[in-house]
Amino acid sequence: MKVREVASLSAIVPSKLPGLDYALNPYRGCQTACRYCYAPAVLRDTRPWGAYVEVKRNLPFVLARELKRAAPGVVGVGTVTDGYQAIEGRYKVTRYCLEILLRSDWPVSIQTKSSLVLRDVDLLAKFTRKDVGLTITTMDETMGRALEPYASPAKKRLETLKKLNEAGIETWAFIGPILPLATEVRLEALLAGIAEAGTKKVFVDRLRLKEGTWAMLEPSLRGIAEDLPRVYEKALEGPYFRDMERTIIDLAARHGLTAEPAF
Repeated sequence: MKVREVASLSAIVPSKLPGLDYALNPYRGCQTACRYCYAPAVLRDTRPWGAYVEVKRNLPFVLARELKRAAPGVVGVGTVTDGYQAIEGRYKVTRYCLEILLRSDWPVSIQTKSSLVLRDVDLLAKFTRKDVGLTITTMDETMGRALEPYASPAKKRLETLKKLNEAGIETWAFIGPILPLATEVRLEALLAGIAEAGTKKVFVDRLRLKEGTWAMLEPSLRGIAEDLPRVYEKALEGPYFRDMERTIIDLAARHGLTAEPAF
């Protein structure tokens, strides 16, 4: 993986995502390398996803400047990257940005697949308004390793939710994208695990193919099973995702969870 330090001209940008006023992305690119990720299409970046990361080393300084004139609002950390991908352990750009945001106590909302977020519990606990969401796509380890090669294992993410809740930090789980022959594997165990961790809210999202997503996803599916791409194609053509979304929402309710579509 190629790592390059870059200078960023802006830090927070307006966000159209539900519940967020701004987006803050400490890195461009993501070494978690999820094969279904929509971020390359959003960024219009044609480089191999997961093969590079650009580190925005000056982002905390830019952020401090921008906060002086911006209207306060909820800052979503990691909307087109994972702010807690492994390289954050070395560069700490996300942590430094949280320190800047804490000075003015701006609300923060973090979404990640990494247990590294626990490193920053000391900072997060000081915010008046904060929440952390863990994306947990599948309990199937084989599918997980193929489609999210460098993400924390699902079990580790459930443990992370539990520890965040014990620290008094509001959490939510994101089950998405729904992946045929992956999401439904031990689905009840996943929802039970989320409930046992103390998390109350679940968001669900279907697989959304943006430009270039299928070209990235299809080889990984074929590497698992030769006929798996066709299974996904059939699912995309029919009611599978709508039905699975409903199934997840209904099962979540049985475990005392509030679940709803993310978008």
